[in-house]
Amino acid sequence: MTEPDPKSQMAALEARIRAAKGEEAPEKRHQDEHYSQAQHAWRMVIELVAGLGIGFGIGYGLDALFGTLPFLMVIFTLLGFVAGVLTVIRSANEMQRTSAMDETGEPPAKDEDEGHG
Repeated sequence: MTEPDPKSQMAALEARIRAAKGEEAPEKRHQDEHYSQAQHAWRMVIELVAGLGIGFGIGYGLDALFGTLPFLMVIFTLLGFVAGVLTVIRSANEMQRTSAMDETGEPPAKDEDEGHG
């Protein structure tokens, strides 16, 4: 009896692997989308908390320097919160544009009021 050619066995194995991966691709893509959405959510949370933390740190440092505790700390914490919210809004708009571009294949039209801030 002759044994099968190792090259043909390898080619058949690779074909079976490719077929198996092709069947699993839609499930994997759903997991990737979900993971990507979780990443975006955490990014927004971190941006908001970072704005608050930086504002608090600057305010506390200036209060300690000038002896005006808690006046500047409150002001800069509020400014940090506003900066964090603006960053989150900017990130959400970026994600929305990316999502629209993925769905349609072309960049969405620019809003007239966009870019004024």
